Amino acid sequence: MRVIAKKILREFWEKHRDSESHLKAWYKEASRATWTNPSEVKSEYPKASILKAGGVVFNICGNNYRLVVDINYERHWVFIRFIGTHQEYDKIDANKI
Repeated sequence: MRVIAKKILREFWEKHRDSESHLKAWYKEASRATWTNPSEVKSEYPKASILKAGGVVFNICGNNYRLVVDINYERHWVFIRFIGTHQEYDKIDANKI
C-alpha cells in the first residue's frame, strides 16, 4: 500500500514523542500490506474500527492516539485523514473527515 502522507505522521510524532515508534511501525506495516478489503485489515489489526466507505480507525500507542485513514483497495492507497489524541478524536465525526 502507498501511504499518503507520511509528513502528517512525522509532524505528529514530533509533538507527541511517545507515538514515534508506534507510528513508524504502523507506517512500515501499512506500506508492506496488500489489503484488498476491510476484513483483511481487521484480521491484521483486530482492534481497528471499520468505518463507512472504507475508512479505518487504528488505535495507536495503547489507544492514547487515534489514526483515521481512507483506503482505496483497488489502487492500494492509504490516505491519512486524522491523527490525534483520544480526546481530539472524540470531538470529530470520523465518517465525515
